[in-house]
Amino acid sequence: MGDYGHDLQFGAFITPGSADPQHTVDLAVLTERVGLDLVTFQDHPYQPAFLDTWTLMSYLAARTERVQISANVINLPLRPPGVLARAAASLDLLSGGRFDLALGAGAFWDAIEAMGGHRLEPGEAVTALVESIEVIRTLWDTSVKGGVRIKGEHHQVVGAKRGPAPAHDIPIWLGAGKPRMLRVVGRHADGWLPSLAWLGGPEEIDASNATIDDAARAAGREPAQIRRLVNVGPDDATPERLTQLALDHGFATFILSSDEPQQIERLARDVAPAVRETVASRRGSQP
Repeated sequence: MGDYGHDLQFGAFITPGSADPQHTVDLAVLTERVGLDLVTFQDHPYQPAFLDTWTLMSYLAARTERVQISANVINLPLRPPGVLARAAASLDLLSGGRFDLALGAGAFWDAIEAMGGHRLEPGEAVTALVESIEVIRTLWDTSVKGGVRIKGEHHQVVGAKRGPAPAHDIPIWLGAGKPRMLRVVGRHADGWLPSLAWLGGPEEIDASNATIDDAARAAGREPAQIRRLVNVGPDDATPERLTQLALDHGFATFILSSDEPQQIERLARDVAPAVRETVASRRGSQP
């Protein structure tokens, strides 16, 4: 299943803890300082033990200069897509094109409902996600004149003005695991962002990639348009394991889930250079 042609990237997946917010900020700043490519955060607005992810990302955009910033992943049931489109474009403009948008269809529905969100069945949540992508991309598209009118089952936009346009072409990555969501990735997304812990073995990973690829081709897209990202734990963040995931399964972005500065430093110092060198050698290119 191999190479989709994307350059390798490495980043951190940090818990936005409210008990020690300075530690969270320090980890994000460290991620940039050691040379990693992106920093990401959980988004659970119903969780009082966490800082609000959007506020945190905005604050860190002002505290950093180079690193890309993203949620991992945005909780759509509690963040309306029209408002999210404007917020994402605004943060991208303010950060100089350093914001990426990762979306999730929703989970923990009791907590979502407790915060005022609407409980959706699994199929409804997927439909709402697809509608959200359309709303977001259409509002970003200022090349077309006239207001936006979208009438979906879950999201309606009735004449909203377009803009602002983001500073760069913001990719939309989806957290997905089941076949229907994987097909949505193939048809609509710029990236697939699962966690390695729930991907299964090599056969299951290949099957998921194949589902995405088949859906992409059916929609008239090239599978290589879709970046394969993956969250990994410290035990899997070894040169050997990440090289295997890159060469055998086409993953190109590796995001370490850790709140330990030493592990983030190790990823940048020891793991990322080794993976880049080995993958480049095997592919016959320069690292």
